[in-house]
Amino acid sequence: PAVTGAVAALLFLLLWRRRRRAGGAGRVCVAVLGDLGRSPRMQYHALALARHGREVALLGYLQTRPHPDVLRSENIRLVPVAELRGLRVGPKLFQYVLKVLVQSVQLLYTLLRIDQPSYILLQQNPPGLPSIAVAWVAGLWWGSKLIIDWHNYGYTIMSLSHGRSHPLVLIAKWYEKLFGRLSDYNLCVTDAMKKDLWVNFKIKAVTLHDKPASYFKETPLDLQHSLYMKLAKDYEPFKPRYYRAGSPGADRSAFTERDGKGGNVLKTRGRPALLISSTSWTAPCDLSALTSVLSSPDYERFIKEGAKLPALVCVITGKGPLKDYYNGLIQKLHFKHIQICTPWLEAEDYPLLLGSADLGVCLHKSSSGLDLPMKVVDMFGCCLPVCAIHFECLHELVKHNENGLIFRDSKELAEQLKMLFLDFGTLEGKLHSFRENLRASRQLRWDQSWDQIVLPLLGNKE
Repeated sequence: PAVTGAVAALLFLLLWRRRRRAGGAGRVCVAVLGDLGRSPRMQYHALALARHGREVALLGYLQTRPHPDVLRSENIRLVPVAELRGLRVGPKLFQYVLKVLVQSVQLLYTLLRIDQPSYILLQQNPPGLPSIAVAWVAGLWWGSKLIIDWHNYGYTIMSLSHGRSHPLVLIAKWYEKLFGRLSDYNLCVTDAMKKDLWVNFKIKAVTLHDKPASYFKETPLDLQHSLYMKLAKDYEPFKPRYYRAGSPGADRSAFTERDGKGGNVLKTRGRPALLISSTSWTAPCDLSALTSVLSSPDYERFIKEGAKLPALVCVITGKGPLKDYYNGLIQKLHFKHIQICTPWLEAEDYPLLLGSADLGVCLHKSSSGLDLPMKVVDMFGCCLPVCAIHFECLHELVKHNENGLIFRDSKELAEQLKMLFLDFGTLEGKLHSFRENLRASRQLRWDQSWDQIVLPLLGNKE
């Protein structure tokens, strides 16, 4: 009875303090209980809102720098949340419960200190627990409408390490199902997730597919050269592999060179192919598939046997908990024709590198089978063909043999790399055909898609 009375008193207080729906007109809180710099979709939300004259409080961890457009916007204010570290006291279950409680208090305190918003737009994952409940309570306090953007299910990610039947996983599933229904509007990233939310959670959602921002596009050769020269200062694979007589190599990279007479930038003869894979270095990204291919002797053997395959420079970008582990594996690999580097790129350099690459490789495996890898969306924005590992709803994005290829294991990926690069540098092969298909597709950009789908949810200018 005491607990029930306390809960009832809290709800009464919140309802008594509830502001008018008209309050906070024009203000939106975009909340991420994660690193803002690695939450591009939520940054895009903030930029779209700012473009329509809304005042945006962008709330989350400030581990990595957000995109310069976010930092330059006069309508976006960053609201930092301190990341919790060092809560390693007692059993793991106690640590987890303590972390959730502290995060709840911390997030609620931060949400109640911002200017009153008319909407709270919450990234559901990571993590739904405790952010959904906390955002709902803050919404009661402010009289704000809650919009949840479902990226994936938190309980399916937890199941990767604990198993589907673990009590914590079952609690997380019940929690997402209960509190997800308390939202006013729901967005999701695939039609498959929209269907699943309704069938299993009775939550109505609107699909907002990830779309590339306007700055994801093919990179002009001059900018490619500048980027390569910048990266060559720190990363060996970008440095020129040889110097021609009379050319000191002062303005040459492994891929491009500047003509000393006319000053024009040219692609170097016999240049390597640039393969890029972007990863969060976590369990949902099966990097073992790529390292298995690169450690296989097949590619090197084909070159030795006379196949016209280019040397490979494989760039794996991103940050995450498994990066040191995979770097250790990569350092043990020794090749003559393959080089690997794992840089962390600045936000403005990442689109330039995608727009300069020859092939993208996506190793994202969805824990639920219902989300899509945003890294592929960005690659397609740059007209970069992709080889992507198979999962259930990938066909909503990657059309096999049209804009890329889908593989199921490292052996199949190895065969695809050989097939694609046999015609490297010509206009005859599949790689060029895929790129032309992407150029002709004229896909919607984020701003256009957001205006069509999200803007009507927010109503007319308040």
